[in-house]
Amino acid sequence: MPSLRAIIASPLEPEHVEMIQRHLPLGVELIYEPSLYPPTRYIADHHGPADFQRTPEQEQHWQALTASADISFDFPYANRHPHTYAPNLKWVQTTSAGVGQMVMRLGISPGEIIITTASGVHARPLAEFVFLVLLAAVKDHDRLILNQKAHHWERFCADELSGKTLAIIGPGKIGQEVARIGRCFDMIPVALARDSRPERLSELGMDRLFARHQLIDMVQRADALVICAPHTPETENIMDRAAFDALKPGVILVNIGRGQLVDEDAMLDKLRDGTIRLAGLDVFRTEPLPAESAFWDLPNVLINPHSASTSMRENGRIVDLFIQNLSCFVEGRIGEMRNVLDIGRMY
Repeated sequence: MPSLRAIIASPLEPEHVEMIQRHLPLGVELIYEPSLYPPTRYIADHHGPADFQRTPEQEQHWQALTASADISFDFPYANRHPHTYAPNLKWVQTTSAGVGQMVMRLGISPGEIIITTASGVHARPLAEFVFLVLLAAVKDHDRLILNQKAHHWERFCADELSGKTLAIIGPGKIGQEVARIGRCFDMIPVALARDSRPERLSELGMDRLFARHQLIDMVQRADALVICAPHTPETENIMDRAAFDALKPGVILVNIGRGQLVDEDAMLDKLRDGTIRLAGLDVFRTEPLPAESAFWDLPNVLINPHSASTSMRENGRIVDLFIQNLSCFVEGRIGEMRNVLDIGRMY
C-alpha cells in the first residue's frame, strides 16, 4: 500500500501528468481524475468557468478523493480551510505565486500545512509584457497603426529606452527579471525593497535600492514604473494619491502585481491629464473589470485581462517545480523545498 496520496486538484494536461508519474517516488500514489475537473478555457487555465459545478455524484466522488490526500497539486477548494475536507493534508503546491491573501482568507496558520508557490514560473512572460508596453510607448505604436490604416506615410522621431530610469516596486523574481531585461536596453534599474541595504544591489541586479519611506523620491525619478509586489498589508495602496502626484510627466506605468496596490481614482486622474503616457494594466481592484469602468475607453491604457503571466509553458514549469519539491518532501528534506510560503509575511 502507498504511504502517501498526492492529488491533482486542478486541470492539467495528460503529458504533464505522465511526467509526474515517471518521477513519482516510491510509496506515493497519484490521483488524477480528468472527468472531475472544470473544462479549460485556455492552456494553463487552473480554474475553469466561474459557473462550473459537478453533478452530485461527481462531487461525492471528488470529496472522497480529496479526503484521502496527503499532498495536493493546487487547492481542491478555494473557499475553506483544507483540513475541513482533507484532514491529513500536509503540503499544497500552488499554481500561482501570489497566494498569500488566499491562504490568509482560508485561515491557514503557520506550521499547519506547507504551502509552496509558483514563484518564478511567471517571471519571464510577465517581464515580456512589461517590455511590450514600454516599447509600444517609446516607439509610438499607436501612430504607426493609425498611419498604416490611413495609408499615410510621414516620417517622425521616436524615443528609446536607453538611459531611462526603470523603477520597480517589488524586486522579487519578477522584478529582477524586469531589471535584467531592462539592462539589455541600457536602462537604469532601481527598486523599492523591504530590505534596502546597499550590499543587496548586486544580488537583486539594481543600481539603487530605496526604503519604504523613500517611495516618493524613487517615483519622482521614474521614466518607467513597474509594480510587481505581492499584495500584503504593507503594500496595499502603496501607490496612493501622493505617490501618483509625484510622477513626472510622460512616465510609463505597468501594474503586474495586484490592483489593490494602487489608488485607481488617482491613477485615472494622471491618465486623463497625460502625466502617465501609457499604462499597461494586467490587474485591477475588481476583476473581471466591469464593463462600465473608465479604464476601457482611455486611449493611453492597454488592458490585459490578468493574463500577462499565462504562457503555453506555464504548466510544464510548475510540474518541474512540483516534481523537485515532491522528492524533497518524501525524503524529509523540507528545508530544500523551493518557494515555501512564509505565511506570516504572505509571500
